Amino acid sequence: MVKVTVYTKHGCPQCDMTKRVLEGEGVNFNTINVEEDEAALNYVKNDLGFSSMPVVVAEGIEPFSGFRPDLLQALK
Repeated sequence: MVKVTVYTKHGCPQCDMTKRVLEGEGVNFNTINVEEDEAALNYVKNDLGFSSMPVVVAEGIEPFSGFRPDLLQALK
């Protein structure tokens, strides 16, 4: 099973939709809220280069940002 992490923030509709699709596909994932975890925010911004949420990191694929159902379905 692929390890999936979704970086989110409060009040983010795209984050909520991303999590709903993953749940609907039966994908196990971890959620990290970047507003509550400064190290995670630094990782997403500085290491990955993203400034908007959600950011999805999974083994075997390039990290991506935004609501991408096409990429999410590939994680099942």
